[in-house]
Amino acid sequence: MIKALSATEISQAMTQLPQWRHVGAYIERQFVFPDFRSAWSFMTQVAELAEVHNHHPDWRNVYNRVEIQLTTHDAGGLSQRDVDLAHQINDLPC
Repeated sequence: MIKALSATEISQAMTQLPQWRHVGAYIERQFVFPDFRSAWSFMTQVAELAEVHNHHPDWRNVYNRVEIQLTTHDAGGLSQRDVDLAHQINDLPC
């Protein structure tokens, strides 16, 4: 079973993810691109990461915006898997 992060661990992780917001049981970030094609290309890259790690985001796309929410449902909140995936998403070319 995957362990949920403690409040202290979440706080520490968020200092390393300043573009992400901690909201309830998840972290979220919005990405804005020049156009739909760029947004879709980014989503494809995130999908590849998610498949490799078997950890899939909740997300939404409207034209040039991609909103990503990460949580670990099996842990009932945030886990290290969410933090790791957020860092990897941050490393993608935007």
